[in-house]
Amino acid sequence: MRTEAAVVREKNGPFQLQEIELDELRADEVRVRLVGAGVCHTDAVVREQIYPTPLPAVLGHEGAGVVEQVGDAVVGVSVGDHVVLSVNSCGRCRQCLAGDNTYCADLYARNFGGTRPDGSTALRDPENREAISSHFFGQSSFARRANVQARSVVPVPPDVPLELMGPLGCGIQTGAGAVMNSLRPPAGSSIAVFGAGAVGLSAVLAAQAVGCAQIVAVDIVPERLSLAKELGATDTVDARDGDAAERIKELTGGLGVDFALETSGVAAVLRTAADSLALRGTVGLVGAQAPGQETSFETGLSMTRGWKLQMIIEGDAVPQTFIPRLIELWRKGRFPFDRLVTFYDFADIEKAFADSAAGGTIKPVLRFATSD
Repeated sequence: MRTEAAVVREKNGPFQLQEIELDELRADEVRVRLVGAGVCHTDAVVREQIYPTPLPAVLGHEGAGVVEQVGDAVVGVSVGDHVVLSVNSCGRCRQCLAGDNTYCADLYARNFGGTRPDGSTALRDPENREAISSHFFGQSSFARRANVQARSVVPVPPDVPLELMGPLGCGIQTGAGAVMNSLRPPAGSSIAVFGAGAVGLSAVLAAQAVGCAQIVAVDIVPERLSLAKELGATDTVDARDGDAAERIKELTGGLGVDFALETSGVAAVLRTAADSLALRGTVGLVGAQAPGQETSFETGLSMTRGWKLQMIIEGDAVPQTFIPRLIELWRKGRFPFDRLVTFYDFADIEKAFADSAAGGTIKPVLRFATSD
């Protein structure tokens, strides 16, 4: 069948809306009609080829939609189900079998490789038969319809606003999961979140939900710091005004924070996050840095501080169980991630990316026409 998609054809190139050909559904796939798709920083860094996916490609990895067809080998999903689309994994390696699917041994190939595991792509240009990379994060959801790997599919209740749910598949899940699944700060503890974008503000929401007594948001955009205060941050630090680590220590009575989360992907900020820790503190890293990037740390006196560095992918979440938990928290008013979202028509995808890069929009979400 044919469907409309946003295709990136070259490094730093635009998203071009065009008709593409979608091939036959495989036994382990689900065909989804997209209702909404979040715009994430990972889509931008792939377009920039910092994390290379073969081009031309259809990106998009925070999809939400309605199931139209189910492959013969798929269980637990039916035609008409409302679903959120998330990270892909093999389900067979040691990490997947232990429930650590975000550290799947085949994680990069299944999410960034541009093909199915057998090397085939679901997408072609109908005019010249050129292959187009598909299955980005198992989905390639910058399209009106997608053949999605079953392990990327998360059924959600039919009464929640489906167009809002897509960001739970990556950005919101990453920030919230880093707090709730990875760092696990106990009630009454302190945490600093570096970067008040979608991931960082999701971490702020999660820190409030789990009962952190002191939540410090760090950024360079005053409007984002103001929003962080509205969402539960007890303190804010403008990183343009002096040494952020020293300011955090002042706010904590000279102790530093028990936990810190770095979401910006900037090496110098990760060093600052580590320097802001209290004795035996832990810093988590979710901000994507370029492959080969290095960060220097003080290692002499650090031995007496006993701090830890924890790398985190997708909030250490199992999407099929974690996303429903976030939805229930949202229903109860304890996780208002909807306040981060600004909607755009699918045709305005370039504006959505530009507004996000400029810092004016926290979490852009593309909406597809419901009449299709």
